[in-house]
Amino acid sequence: MKSNHHPKSFLLIGCCLFIAALHGCGVVNAESPWQWETVQAEGQPTARHEAALAAYDGKVFLIGGRRINPVDVFDPATRRWTAMSPTPMELHHFQAVVVGDVIYLMGAMTGRYPGETPLERVVAYYPKEDEFRFLHPIPTARRRGGAGAVYCNGKIYLVGGITNGHIDGFQPWLDSYDPETGDWETLPDAPHARDHFQAVVCNNRLYAIGGRTTHQREKNVFGLTVDQADVFDFKTMSWLPPDQCPNLPTPRAGNMAMTWGDQVLVGGGESGDQKTAHDEVEAWDTGQQKWSDWPSMNRGRHGSGFVEADGFLYTASGSGNRGGGPELTSIERLHLP
Repeated sequence: MKSNHHPKSFLLIGCCLFIAALHGCGVVNAESPWQWETVQAEGQPTARHEAALAAYDGKVFLIGGRRINPVDVFDPATRRWTAMSPTPMELHHFQAVVVGDVIYLMGAMTGRYPGETPLERVVAYYPKEDEFRFLHPIPTARRRGGAGAVYCNGKIYLVGGITNGHIDGFQPWLDSYDPETGDWETLPDAPHARDHFQAVVCNNRLYAIGGRTTHQREKNVFGLTVDQADVFDFKTMSWLPPDQCPNLPTPRAGNMAMTWGDQVLVGGGESGDQKTAHDEVEAWDTGQQKWSDWPSMNRGRHGSGFVEADGFLYTASGSGNRGGGPELTSIERLHLP
């Protein structure tokens, strides 16, 4: 008796079954959306905003914020939060910079809104010892908070910031700080003054991106966002002309920033355009010189940070609306491509 089944049919069915099996095992999942995941963690951090995130030894460190808060450490391997020592004083509006085994809290302020004051000395956290230390003095005339900070070629660079809390005093300043010697050097001003933002280094260039010129004295705290980035080239030790710098598609302050490969990531923030904190994540490709949209966060937030750990982009805590609340305890992550 002649069979009506062609061998190619069996081959096609077999391939389909094999692919279906791979889908079932999670090996192939072409339809899985690229999106943020709110992590179901054991425990939770102290709610806060105007804090900073740092990645060290594969863990996420949440440091500072308004009031005196413990350092909360998230371990991606166990999905557990652990509370460590509190800050020695109220420390907020700084960007954390990791150098070796030390986390420097650069551009910190202390005190209550709107007249917060910048710190007189550099403060650092030593995660191995779970200990804070006050280090070198900051030059009196260059003290400010809400600035961007990066580490490059052995020095920490502090850009922008504000000298008088939220009242006024936004600056275009750029300074270098040698964490070994304590020496400070005044460098050329950026093209734009800005505060309440974060800076990153990508391909030997500093990107000051996002932020605003806070002016509570003129009753304009949120509205004066700075949409154009400033870019400092460490090879020439000079700022690029403004026409060679990108404009942020969604202007906001209080934003998070991080470098991933050749891309500068900008997420979250607050602005005068909306009450809720921004959830947009936008990426500037420094090679192709163009912006792209990344998945929006599950919860808009500002006053926190972006860090990479275990192949994921993490953010946590922050404020869910423009201004000081609600303060969040959630942590979410996005798989990095």
